[in-house]
Amino acid sequence: MKQMQTKAKDILQKSTKFGLGLLIILLGSCKSSKNISPETEGNNELELSLESEIEEGIDTLSILKLIEEKEKEISNYKGSATRSFDLIHTDLELDFDFQRQAVLGKAILTMKPYFKPQKEVLLDAQDFEVGKIYFVENTDSTSLAYTYNEQQLRIFLPREVSKEETFDISMTYTAFPERNSGNGSQAITDTKGLYFIDPKGVDPLRPTMIWTQGETEHNSKWFPTFDHPNERMTQLFKLTVPDSMISIGNGELVNQEDLKNGFHLDYWEMKEPHAPYLAAFAIGNFGKVEASWEDIPLGYYVEKGYEKGAEIVFQNTPEMIGFFSEKLGFKYPWPKYDQVVVKDFVSGAMENTTVSIFMEELKLNEEEALDSEWDYIIAHELFHQWFGDFVTTESWSNLTLNEGFANYSEYLWNEYKYGKDQAALKLVAEMETYFQEALNKKVDLIRYQYENSEDMFDSHSYSKGGVILHMLRKYLGDEVFFQSLNLYLNKHALSSVEVHDLRQAFEEVSGEDLNWFFNQWFLDKGHPELLIEIDYTLPENVLISVTQIQDLETAPLYQIPFEVSWYENGTRKIKHFTLREAFQQFALENEITTDLVMFDEGKDLLIQRIQLNSKEQWVNQFERSELGIARYEALDSLVSLEAFQELKSLIPKAIKDDFWSIKELGLGILQSHPEWMVENPELEAEVVRILESKSKNSVRAGAVDVLSNLDPEKYEQTFLGLLEERSVLVASSALMALTSMEGLELDEEIVEKFSEENNYRYVIPISEYFITKPILDKGEWFNGKINRLSGEGLYFFLGYYGEYFSRFPEEGKLKAVENLKEIMRSNPQNFIRLGAFQAILAFSDDPKVLDDIFEIASLEKDPELKSYYDYFMEALKDEN
Repeated sequence: MKQMQTKAKDILQKSTKFGLGLLIILLGSCKSSKNISPETEGNNELELSLESEIEEGIDTLSILKLIEEKEKEISNYKGSATRSFDLIHTDLELDFDFQRQAVLGKAILTMKPYFKPQKEVLLDAQDFEVGKIYFVENTDSTSLAYTYNEQQLRIFLPREVSKEETFDISMTYTAFPERNSGNGSQAITDTKGLYFIDPKGVDPLRPTMIWTQGETEHNSKWFPTFDHPNERMTQLFKLTVPDSMISIGNGELVNQEDLKNGFHLDYWEMKEPHAPYLAAFAIGNFGKVEASWEDIPLGYYVEKGYEKGAEIVFQNTPEMIGFFSEKLGFKYPWPKYDQVVVKDFVSGAMENTTVSIFMEELKLNEEEALDSEWDYIIAHELFHQWFGDFVTTESWSNLTLNEGFANYSEYLWNEYKYGKDQAALKLVAEMETYFQEALNKKVDLIRYQYENSEDMFDSHSYSKGGVILHMLRKYLGDEVFFQSLNLYLNKHALSSVEVHDLRQAFEEVSGEDLNWFFNQWFLDKGHPELLIEIDYTLPENVLISVTQIQDLETAPLYQIPFEVSWYENGTRKIKHFTLREAFQQFALENEITTDLVMFDEGKDLLIQRIQLNSKEQWVNQFERSELGIARYEALDSLVSLEAFQELKSLIPKAIKDDFWSIKELGLGILQSHPEWMVENPELEAEVVRILESKSKNSVRAGAVDVLSNLDPEKYEQTFLGLLEERSVLVASSALMALTSMEGLELDEEIVEKFSEENNYRYVIPISEYFITKPILDKGEWFNGKINRLSGEGLYFFLGYYGEYFSRFPEEGKLKAVENLKEIMRSNPQNFIRLGAFQAILAFSDDPKVLDDIFEIASLEKDPELKSYYDYFMEALKDEN
């Protein structure tokens, strides 16, 4: 028996060391050995199992693959960080070397052992030059030995310290955030932690700034800490700031000291503990807009000259704070809230405690701000102040406890401020975002196996997480849902949580076991795929058949509470059922006959469904449903079916619909069918009325597009008049209509006026005008705009930029190619790099340029973008 055990153990060890081939040989040799010596006989289960498998012949390769998978699961397990110490307080004094892009720091970290006595401290400190380190207890100070590997600092304490003893670690250091930085995730595109923007002041188009972005574990690029989300600390940051600038940091500005040398020292104090990744500040020549909610001071910071725009962009913040506080029954938990718009931010925004930092796209002038639709991201970061900052995920594996809630806040705000139809449209957009990702990625929502913490920042954690919370709300009802959140916040105040803490809060309030819900949605992968068949054979008792057709080897069999609805004489009727089987039938027992029953009319379920509705049923749904999202679905589905006759009959109603999104969709359909307006002049008259109304500016802009496609010459004077509109959406649509008119030479004053604008909505039509007329000697103008645009505006412009210089190389092809190569090589936003790649392909007939494209593409680190590059590179190789 012992011999058999030893042999089995040897086999497994050797398979790990020498690979699969040797194990197959070893097992093969075992298979031929049928004589068992007497001394190995016995009833040992391992012996009998191995003997049985050897006798029967086993699939050795499958076993080895299974072993490899299981071992990988163990080795890749990413749980919450072990807490050897409790970090109590961080005191930092920071100065900044703008020339070297370095942080000169003095840090005092107050801590104590978490439970077990400790002899050494292991701190995260990335790319530092470390000076003296001291152990400070009471008034005694002892110099400490340490080792450092450029990522972590191992400090040897002078003695073993118990959990009853609190002490300080004091050190000086220089941090170099630029060193070893790299790509992050689709949500956070770089990992420097701290960013110097135009530190030498050499670029007149870029302000000099410093700002931070610490998520996930990047704040240890500029101060030593335990860089994990389950750690919490209070803090005092003393920032050396040029007198020409101001700073904004976590907590409150408790002191400001004039250093008499052109600098001042700002003292920012956080009195309540929060996670190290939420520590943040921004330094720059900002303008400030002041506001308040109750006794909470609010600040909106933006580059000077954009204050009036910021006042509009962030104007709903006080109302949002009040709404969320009331909805949660839990007042905003911090002493102030600032929102800062910075240059070249590496994410959309970041919810640092009391000071959210936003991308440049929120920097708008007063006219641009009139069309601002940034409420969703403002609500998202604000809701994090409760979910993410006040109560924080204990590990990145549980990230959706931060991001799912923040995403769902966008629904909550839309529902409250703009109505359920707009909220539902937002929810469907989140579903579609997740479904798109799920085509190639199906992972557990709460997952403990991943390569890098940045991998968690995906549409599962954000979009799927938010929709799941909505489904839980629909199942439990508002009273239980929000009371559960209140309990969750109170019970876990200023601490870290995992998904079971959330489940237990809901169970405690509801009195109901919810493992079934959390297991299938939070702790498993995939989503339901349903085949839905509705049988109207007995119209007074409609039969609904539902089949779950998702792959049950990779996804669960779901338990799904759902709602069906129908209309009787204009009155909406509903019934609730629960799907618990792979195939199940439900009798509606409606009694009054109906020819249209809708499954999940409000689009509340995260499901992909197959349901063969006829064109007539879609028309009926549009005409009968009182839910805007269902009418939108019907209209959109008829477009997909190319049901032009049905659409033609519905468009007059669609462009008069109360829901702006349906009106906008209707106008988009009508734009492709101007002949319908020729046949029905009342349609044209209604479009004109929309344009002249107080409708949403995006809808009015859609009306301009329709009239431009119908008869631009007829409305030329109207478009010229609309150039004076304050709304950029409306004015830019009118400009596009004019620049697209064949044979029209625009007045030079108009061209000059809009050539000076830097909003991409104006830049794009002017670019089109210069290219199509054509108008030469505009190379300098194109090069100027490429330096002034950013974000999505830059992305859209890059195609025109490449086209202009490829058509007219004498205008500066070489410089254009160099600009595009530099953007493709170093822009921190992956979609901008993609835009540069797409634009530079216009020059791929030049062998030198093609070689450069190949070289830069080979260095791309973003896996999705690299895959995109590789696809086109292969095509170019074949062509050449």
